[in-house]
Amino acid sequence: MSAPSRPHPGDVIVAADAAGTALFVATAVLAATTFTTTTQWIGAITAMSLFVIGVVVFLWAFYNAVQRSRTEQVSVTQLFLLLGDAVPSRVRRIMLTLVVVQFGTALATTLARPNGPDGSPGSSLAVGFLVTMFGLGLNGLWAAYHGRFAPRQDLDAVAVPESSRRRDKNEDHG
Repeated sequence: MSAPSRPHPGDVIVAADAAGTALFVATAVLAATTFTTTTQWIGAITAMSLFVIGVVVFLWAFYNAVQRSRTEQVSVTQLFLLLGDAVPSRVRRIMLTLVVVQFGTALATTLARPNGPDGSPGSSLAVGFLVTMFGLGLNGLWAAYHGRFAPRQDLDAVAVPESSRRRDKNEDHG
């Protein structure tokens, strides 16, 4: 019998991403297959809710990454696309797959119903493309809290010599 798997840092974020993606896939596919007003509303509300959550989480992740960037080399591609060595390959594979699933579901359901119920061009299912913001936001949150970034090498170069500092006009007046 194998030992139970130890929890990894950030597993809650990965699980939230998977749950949100599963909810989106279920409601988007339901809306595309039945295409009733009710299911379209359910799909659209789910997509918009995940988008709003994604924007908030994206900003939260960015704020925390900026704090870390004072002492560590954090890049946007490492943060939101999980590129580089900062993120373990297991997490990168799962979370990027979820972003691809979100985008693929949005694409498939939108193309399945390109016109509205009355035949007019455009479909409420197109709001599903916004869900990828949910996945990107959670990618950033995972990396901002659990990523292992290299220390900044330029911290000594940031120190400005006394002679080149701009003097404040009021400095002499106390």
